[in-house]
Amino acid sequence: MPPRRKLNEFERGRAVAWFQDGVPKREVARRLQVSISVIVRLVQRFPATGRVQERRRPGRPKKTTPREDRLIERLALQTRTASSSIIRRQLRVATNTNISQQTIRNRLHGFSLRSRRPAVRPRLTPAHRAARRAFCRRHVRWTRQQWSQVLFSDESRFTLNHNDDRLRVWRRQGERCIDATVQEKVAFGGGSVMVRGAFSLHHRTPLFHVQGNLTGLRYRDEILRPLAVPTLQQMGPQAVYQDDNARPHRARVVDDFLQQSGINRMEWPACSPDLNPIENLWDELDRKVRSNHPPPRDVQHLYKELQAEWQAEWQALPQRIFTTLVNSMRTRCVECQNSQGGYTHY
Repeated sequence: MPPRRKLNEFERGRAVAWFQDGVPKREVARRLQVSISVIVRLVQRFPATGRVQERRRPGRPKKTTPREDRLIERLALQTRTASSSIIRRQLRVATNTNISQQTIRNRLHGFSLRSRRPAVRPRLTPAHRAARRAFCRRHVRWTRQQWSQVLFSDESRFTLNHNDDRLRVWRRQGERCIDATVQEKVAFGGGSVMVRGAFSLHHRTPLFHVQGNLTGLRYRDEILRPLAVPTLQQMGPQAVYQDDNARPHRARVVDDFLQQSGINRMEWPACSPDLNPIENLWDELDRKVRSNHPPPRDVQHLYKELQAEWQAEWQALPQRIFTTLVNSMRTRCVECQNSQGGYTHY
């Protein structure tokens, strides 16, 4: 192994002390496992400066001034989607300074600005934001006991070929398109199944496979009557049912059925999946199933897995996950309220 070229401050102090005690430079270098030239420069510099710290190296002068650096930051913040080449052209027009795209990125890194994929969220109109803000204002002071009485429900589509953009590969330069580093993609995910479920702090319904178009009548007869209502009755008279504003969920037959069954229903703001903790549960279930079971061959195999493995994994999800999700509701409301009905990090 080649000798080191640097010493920390403590090692430099030991080297000077050994040299002053009469230890030869070569022996000092051997003890510290560094090149002899490192010790030579150290003992030459110490009598002149009286310090063991290295001299500050000025380095190559910057091609931009502090004012130009602030302009680069301002251009990036004004248009968050602007590439480094666009900022480079704008800077050249404004200041006649010609620098590389890498220099642009280096300056932005100095301001803690990094290029990242944007988060994907539903479009929020002013009416959506007002409704979200009003919902959070009403529920931000709810206690954990109150949230534990809510049965959160939703559906999710699971595709045959899954890509959640978390996959990464190790590759060398020039290996971008070899078979081992390419992820193959099939249109529409190669087929999918729609699944609906519901959970509260201490209860969960079985997963239900939604086939075809879901109407209000099917929602009442296939989901609410056999699955949701029995679970709500187990939870007690204070139980509250949550579902989104999809058209089948708000059909008149559904409203009449819930009212006749004595089910309390939570008013839910539109375009608010980030406020529903079951969205995080779908992600956890999907990753757990795909890590514990081989990938399905086709849609029929995926449906058979849904009847067996997915149901088992759904029931086997640890209680701590449900506790964490229910406890997060206050934080979700606080974040939404602080952003004036805008997006949260969930």
